[in-house]
Order: sequence, then structure tokens, then C-alpha cells
Amino acid sequence: MTESTITETTTGAAASPRLIADAAEIFDAPSIQSALDDACTASGDKTPRAAAVAVLKEAQIAARTLIAERFSARPFEARPMTRSYTYLTDQLVQMALYVAATHLHPNPNPTEGERLSVMAVGGYGRGEMAPFSDVDLLFVIPYKVTAWNESVIESMLYMLWDLKLKVGHATRTINECVRLGSEDFTIQTALLEQRHVAGDTDLAEALQTTLRRDLFAGQGRAFIEAKLEERDNRHIRQGQRYVVEPNVKEGKGGLRDLHSLFWIAKHIYGVERVSDLVEKDVFRTEEYETFRAAEDFLWAVRGHLHLLTRRATEQLTFDMQVQVADALQYEDTGGRRAVEVFMQEFFRHATAVGDLTRIFLTNLEAVHLKAEPLLERIFRRKPRVKDGYKVVHNRLAIADEGRFLSDNLNLLRIFEEALRTGMLIHPNAMRLIKANLHLIDDDVRSDPEATRIFHDLLLKHGNPERALRRMNELGMLSAFIPEFEPIVAMMQFNMYHSFTVDEHTIQCIANLARIERGELEEELPVASSILSRGVNRKVLYTALLLHDIGKGRPEDHSILGAKMVRKIAPRLGLKQDEVDTAEWLVRYHLLMSDMAQKRDIADPRTVRDFAKAVQTVKRLDLLCVLTVCDIRGVGPDTWNNWKAVLIRALYRQTERALETGLEDLNRANRGVEAKKALREALSDWPRKALQEETARHYAPYWQGLHVTAHVAFANLLRDFPDGEIRVDLHPDEDRDATRACFVMADHPGIFSRLAGALALVGANVVDARSYTTKDGYVTDAFWIQDAEGNAYEAARLPRLRQMIEKTLRGEVVTRDALKSRDKVKKREKAFKVPTHITFDNEGSEIYTIIEVDTRDRPGLLYDLARTLADSNVYIANAVIATYGEQVVDTFYVKDMFGLKYYSESKQSTLEKRLRAAIAEGVERAEG
Repeated sequence: MTESTITETTTGAAASPRLIADAAEIFDAPSIQSALDDACTASGDKTPRAAAVAVLKEAQIAARTLIAERFSARPFEARPMTRSYTYLTDQLVQMALYVAATHLHPNPNPTEGERLSVMAVGGYGRGEMAPFSDVDLLFVIPYKVTAWNESVIESMLYMLWDLKLKVGHATRTINECVRLGSEDFTIQTALLEQRHVAGDTDLAEALQTTLRRDLFAGQGRAFIEAKLEERDNRHIRQGQRYVVEPNVKEGKGGLRDLHSLFWIAKHIYGVERVSDLVEKDVFRTEEYETFRAAEDFLWAVRGHLHLLTRRATEQLTFDMQVQVADALQYEDTGGRRAVEVFMQEFFRHATAVGDLTRIFLTNLEAVHLKAEPLLERIFRRKPRVKDGYKVVHNRLAIADEGRFLSDNLNLLRIFEEALRTGMLIHPNAMRLIKANLHLIDDDVRSDPEATRIFHDLLLKHGNPERALRRMNELGMLSAFIPEFEPIVAMMQFNMYHSFTVDEHTIQCIANLARIERGELEEELPVASSILSRGVNRKVLYTALLLHDIGKGRPEDHSILGAKMVRKIAPRLGLKQDEVDTAEWLVRYHLLMSDMAQKRDIADPRTVRDFAKAVQTVKRLDLLCVLTVCDIRGVGPDTWNNWKAVLIRALYRQTERALETGLEDLNRANRGVEAKKALREALSDWPRKALQEETARHYAPYWQGLHVTAHVAFANLLRDFPDGEIRVDLHPDEDRDATRACFVMADHPGIFSRLAGALALVGANVVDARSYTTKDGYVTDAFWIQDAEGNAYEAARLPRLRQMIEKTLRGEVVTRDALKSRDKVKKREKAFKVPTHITFDNEGSEIYTIIEVDTRDRPGLLYDLARTLADSNVYIANAVIATYGEQVVDTFYVKDMFGLKYYSESKQSTLEKRLRAAIAEGVERAEG
């Protein structure tokens, strides 16, 4: 097979036909055929087949090594790579047939029925092969299978399998190909890309002629519908375009979408190359170039993915993203890791593929749709569109392109008309918009009418995310707000964010719109009530749209984003006071989340400091709604009841402080209220028992726990015998956590032992509080979640209790037992999480706050708590906030004398010990 034959069957085809090396360098067919003859005639101890396989295997290894080396040296040359693997496979198939027909089953006088043609089908037939692609073969025979045909095919397959090729195969007559292809669109698609590789050429030509006449003539509508349904089902399985670990082949915007496009083009238009679609006015030249660039990029990624894993791997897992970025020679730049730069380019190509396939398939769908029945056309109510638009196949289309382009603002108005009518925009209109984005210049951006239209898109129609997503896909959002362009398709390389930055922003807007529509009133009562009371919606939507605009640069994105808002917001028509508020929201958009998740909100100082930062209830309202939308927009499972309770509690306490005065936030008031609540809850207790209970605890106990926990501890402590360990496990589904209360005699290190026991049972600690009673007992409360981030089911609590008690009795040595469980998964090793340790003596009146920001892993809390205990540090409580692979463990501590850690030398010593414990754990986790 020649190089030009390979090229003619590929979807690209406009480039000069070339392999990654000279054909003879890859596979010197004459020399290898001569070696096969010698090996088969003088096979010695080996069978002729085994001798032949040995020759072919040596040639195969040399060829694959050469192709891989050349591809690594020129990592983006995907087409020569795919052609080269195809060429090598062709040669191996041809040589396998030669050995089988010449040496193993010679037949000098074949009958008419003893003919055989070997066809490549599927991707192999198209001439596009990655290093470990399947080899799909069709053995075409004239009539029913003869003994000779069966023997030759069997010997060929065994040789190819011995060469470790993954071969899919079928043996059929021409009539069977037509019959089965007409019944099954998968088979029909494979036959669409058939190509003769070896054997009888007359049989191959007869197959091709018959297929064109009897299978591919007609059936266009049915084929399109089958491919569209197949694509939709595949997208449902694989997820949307911006999943963080995309499938290069099957995912949305991946190679299979390009293949679907080519299959339909070839079926309907009879084209051999996508470039032919330009001549048929299906694609514009620039659209074809976009297609070609995306195809080259995706094939390069797939090729490196195969080579790095040494198998047919199609999913870009986190660990492989780093390795592929390195293979493609990306470099760290501008505060961003090479892998983030690489993945942004990947998602931009995926978006381009989505645009092209939508344009192509929707056009085909429109052309091949059957006319609607007359009664449907008469009685269907067609939407009324404004002057300048028309409805084409239930999509919003442009009536006159010249007139449309005569007013630059029409490029914005069409998105509002689509929202108003609830219609999709016609692909031809989308193409026109994309081709004329240059018309959105500074004059348009500063035009009051343009800002009015844009704000109406956000505020007027109730579903702004729909317009924003379409504007973003077409490049209009970046044209109107150029500062948005750098975050388009920007991946955040961590396990916390499920979307790219631009998609996260649109998800946030979608959440805000849902709250406004009243869809989340039960789930988000505070945010819903804030919006029902009324806020400045223009400020809120603008701040949410721009809150991550500063990402991807070395500076703090909140501070940089706030500076950018000061320039962008006036351009969007905000008044000066609105600009100030929007800037403040962007600068502090993480403040409420951090305070709620990383600090003890039961500590009056936390609420006081937050209230001082917010200053007004108006800002508090806006920040609360923005925070909720931001967290919910991170991913489908990020928001939970635990976070909801924290945000809700911080909001209500801060609102009360801002309305009644900060002086209300003091421990004495809280202690009095807490004891009163306990007396009411335990009204059936004897007066003396109640007095003993309220007198046995220090002040922090009363302000740090809810009355339900106070009741649980009161019952555990009542008639408490020495030497016993009492445990109360209470699933709190409203908080998505189980409260574990422990009571035992106080002794050093008990907090770390409890943390270790919980780690051993696989519990994730989200909050922990430790208190010592005046009569020598420890009362520790931990809030824990299972691996899915939920409260433990009641049925699992007895085993959980048993394991905890067994560990606390010393029957299991926590440190040793954790060694076998403390492993970081392979796909998660690529994440870099630097450790930061800070000491804060201002955030609490009586404690030093130690914040440890590092890589999460099982047993981390235990390691840190044990290190602090060994250093004679008293841990009052711990707050744990997890962000994917990153965790922030915050400890409220004091020294053995009950004092804060003011000394820099003591802080330095503690930091060194904590870092050593983290490093030791990392070494253990990495094996």
C-alpha cells in the first residue's frame, strides 16, 4: 500500500502525503518478505508460523520504536504519526496473508470460491491509527466459507494476535455486507470506511461498487438520525465538554464527534475528505481550517496518551494530563502550570469541534427533514419574531444578512431575541456572528444601548445562563468584555473545581437565576429571602460574572479581579457607588466562605471580625448570595447541608450584630443563653443534677456547642463511672454529618487518639471540639462524614462504634494501622499542593489559631494532632475545610499554661514539627 492511498482516505487530506519517516525505514517490505521466505523454509525447532511471527515481531518493534521516537521529537505532527501506524499495520497484515497463503496453506490452483480480499474498516480503514488502536478487518469471500479460506483467515489472525495486535474481524460475502449494513448502522458506518489492504482486488472493487449502489444510495435521513442519537447517548455517558478528566476519543468535542461529521458527509455528499466540504459550501474555508487544527491537536494528544500508557488509553486523567503536557513540550508560564496551559488549549479545541459539528449537523438535519404534515403546519403556533428575523425549522434566523450587519448592535440583539422567544439560534446566524466579531469594537462596548441590551440579557428574561453560554461559545462574550477572553476554557488543575473558569462563572449565574425564580427556596432559605426582599440585581449579576476574571495570573485573583472590575464596571453602565460595591464583592468574594469553613463561627471574635469587614447589611446580603452561588457553581456535589448550615449561621449572627451592635457578641451573653436552653431541654432532671451539670464546664464549652450537644454530653456524664469510655453517635442529616460525642477521663493526647480512631474507620472529620470539665473529664465532639460526604446511615453506626471503642482501648495501634491505608491514588499524584502554616493571635480572644494548608490524605488530622500533643499543645477545637486534594486544618490552641503562642521561636519550632509530620505522611502515602 502506498502513502498516497493512506492519505486519500484520511479526513484531513489537504497536506502533502507523508509518513513520519521513509517507508523503507519503517518497514522494508522486500527485505522482510525475503526473510520470511527463509524463516518459513528453514524454521528449525519452530513451526513456520512461529518463525514468521519472530521475523515480523522484530520488524514491528523496530518500526514502532522509530515512529515513537520521531513523534516525540515532533510532538504535534499527528498526521504523519497516524499514517505511519496505519502503514505499519498494512504491511503486517499483508505479510500475514502472504505467509498464510504462500507457506502455510499454498493453493496454486484456487477455484472461483477460494478467493479472499482483506479490507480495513472503521478507523483503520480511514487510515487513522493511534499507537494502540484496534485493527478492524473484514475478510470478503465470494460465496460461503471454504476450507482454504477458513484456514488462511485463521492462520492470519493467530499471527496478528501473536504480534499483540487487538484485531476485530468478520468474514462475509458481498451480499451479507449489504444485508447486515442495511440492518445495523454501526456495521454500515464501518463499511463506509472500508479500504482494500491485501488479497483479491476484483473482489474488493466489486464490494465497493455494490455498497455504493445498494447500501449508500438513499437512507440519508435514517443514517443522520442514527448518528445524531448515537452522539447524544455518547455525550450523556461521557459528560459535557468541560469535564475535568475528558475522554479524547468519545467525549463531547472529541475525535468521535469529528468522525460522526465525516461519516455523515461521506454518506450524504460522497466526499473522501473533509476539505471537499468547502467546495460543496458546507464549510467555509476558515471553518475547515478550524476543523483541521482541532483534529491535528486531538490526534496528537491521543497518540501521546497511548505511548505514555503503552495501551489504548482514551481518558485524560489528572496524572496523564501532566505527562501529555510534558510530551507536547508545554511550559509553565505567567503563574500557570504547563498542564493548565495545555488543558485550556484542549478545551478550546473541544469547543471549536462542538461549534463545527453543531453547524454541520443542524444544516444537514434541516436539509433532510421531511415536510411536516399539513394539519401540524396549520395549527402549530409559531412564535412571533421581531422585524429582521425569521423562523427556519423552529430556529431563530436572520432575514437579511446585509441589513443585519448594517447595525453592529444586532450582534447583541439576536441573543436577547432568542431569550425572548425561547428559540435556538439558527446555525447560519451563529456562523454569521462568529465571522463578524470584529465589529464589536470599543465604540460598541461603550455604547449605552449595548450595555442596556447586555444587562437585559442578564436581568430581564430569567435564564441569562442560556444567552451567556451561547455568547461564550461563539466568542461574543469575550468580544464584548475582552478581559473575559483569558479565562475561556481555562482549566483549574485541581480536584475541587469540576468546570473550566468560564463554565464555572456561567454555572454561578445559572444558580442565581434559579434562586430568583424561586426554585431553591426550600434548599436555600436565606439566599431566597434576601433576593425576595430586594437587592441591586445589576451589581450582583455583574460581580458574579466578573468574580473570577483575574484568574490565571501570578497575582491574587481576588485583588487583581477587583482592579479589573474598576475598569470594566463603568463600561458596563454601573454608577460609581455600584462600581464600588461590585469591586468590593469581587475583592472579598471568598471572605464569607473562608470564615464559615476555616474558622470557628461559634467564637464571637470570628463574627465580630467578619462584621467589621462587611460593615453593612446591604453588603452582607449581596456577599451571602454571591458566596452561595459561587460554591454551588464549583461542581455538582460541592454544596452540601454542612456548608449550608455554616453559611446560614454566619449570616444570621452577623446580620444580628450589624443591626443590634457588635457589643452583643460576647462569651458571657452566650454562656447565659446556653445554660438557660439546657435547663429548658432537661426540665425533667432534678434541680441538683442540673446545677452540677451547669457548674462543671468552663465558659468556652457553653459558647462552642449547640444545646443538642450539651444535652448529649449531660446524659453521657450523668453517673459516669471511672475508667469508662462513653460514645454517642447521632446522624444529623440536616447537616450531612454525624455528630460523635466522646466522654472519658482526661489525659494528654486524647484528641489525637480520637482523630486516629476516626481515620481508621474511614471517617472524614469536618469539625472537632475538645473541652475539659472542672472535675477532670474530657468532652470531645467530632462531626464526621462518610467517603461520599454524607452522614453515616443508622445501620452503620454499631460497627462504627465498635471500631472506635476498639481503637481507644489500645487494641489497635493507630499509627501502624494507618500505614496500609494512607496511600495517594495514582491519578491524584500529579497535584502539587504546597504547605502553608500560619499563626494568628488576633482571630480569637483566648486561642492561637494555627492554620495548616496542605495536601489532603487519610490520617493527616491524626498526624497533626499527635504532633501538637507531643509538643504539649492543648487543642481546643479544629475546623477542617476540604477543597478536593487540598485541605485546610485550623486548630484553636494554647500552651500548657493556658497562654497563646506569641513567641516567634515557639511558633517556628511548632511549624518545623508540623512540616516534618506532613513530610513523613507524604512519604508513607507515596509508598
